[in-house]
Amino acid sequence: MKKILLATALVGTIFAAGAQNTIERPTFGDNWSIGLDAGVTTPLKGHSFFGNMRGNYGLHISKEISPLFGIGAEGAWSVNTAGINGTLKSRNAFDHSYVGAFGTFNLTNAFLGFSCEQRPFTLEALVGAGWMHTYLSHEKDLNDIGFKAGLNFNFNVTEHFSISLKPSVTWNVTSHEYGITSHNLDIRRANFNMMVGLNYNFGPGFQCVTCPDYSGEVAELNGRVNALRADLDGRDAQLALANAKNAELTAALAACEAKPAEVVTKNTNTLNSVRYVFFKLGSSVITPDQMPNVEMIAAYLKNHPKAKVEIRGYASPDGSIEVNERLAEARAQSVKNSLVKKYKINADRISAKGEGIGSMFAEESWNRVSICTLED
Repeated sequence: MKKILLATALVGTIFAAGAQNTIERPTFGDNWSIGLDAGVTTPLKGHSFFGNMRGNYGLHISKEISPLFGIGAEGAWSVNTAGINGTLKSRNAFDHSYVGAFGTFNLTNAFLGFSCEQRPFTLEALVGAGWMHTYLSHEKDLNDIGFKAGLNFNFNVTEHFSISLKPSVTWNVTSHEYGITSHNLDIRRANFNMMVGLNYNFGPGFQCVTCPDYSGEVAELNGRVNALRADLDGRDAQLALANAKNAELTAALAACEAKPAEVVTKNTNTLNSVRYVFFKLGSSVITPDQMPNVEMIAAYLKNHPKAKVEIRGYASPDGSIEVNERLAEARAQSVKNSLVKKYKINADRISAKGEGIGSMFAEESWNRVSICTLED
């Protein structure tokens, strides 16, 4: 019997390992259930099977440790309807009782794998051991050790309520009746039990863990990292050229500073003027530090009633082309809306359009800009 149970457990574990879903790790307070049992019990051999059948009632408490294994404790009392084979009744309402602990093995999850959705039916194997007590009216009561094996056919009515059909066999392994003295599973010292259990299950049971799939994002980031690494060597050459240009400009600046100052008088009202409004990454909102540039444009338009402004919005290369095109358009419209709503500039004097990704600045982040060109 032990070899059969061990083999069943091993096969079930192998099947479950390949089929079960990832589940949340339960705590001690999860997956408890309590229940009431009612049915019949009768000796298996040496007595009349139906003639000695009597009512059997009990209760149990159990906990699922994993989708395969559970533990619990139970008690059952058989009603004193008549002595077995015409013997005297006991002194009270019961003639036998059994109190013990048990373990369960979920055969459904073992062979079909754990399901994230509650199954309407599951099958469990049960083994246990405990204390057996026989109540006698004419002599001292008997106390023995019992061993139990059976099946639980569980019908899940709701998330918390289930009904179980529970056939089992209980052996008295220490009794010396009928001249049997060996401590083994002898059918002459066994009772067949058929019980129906009403169970209340606490908690939501085992829950599946759904892990997000980030493979696409990881692949995209890896591609960008590789592109940046490939571009690194070219950046070194550009830096050397920029340093050379900087040295040239520094020399030119020094030469200019050495020249006498020249005063040039011009009518600035006829000059075209350009203003820049820069934006944060992914944003088309004008920040407070950029509002002075917008105010300068508004002031110019108010001082020159015939002047107009052309606004072109741009975006840096970050992100997809579609997103950057929408962002460039939004940045141009943001400056226009500010001129119209806050500074009351006539919309007919403003042209606003998005130009997509900009490349006018070597520093990519500077290309998140609206370029405003004033025209008389």
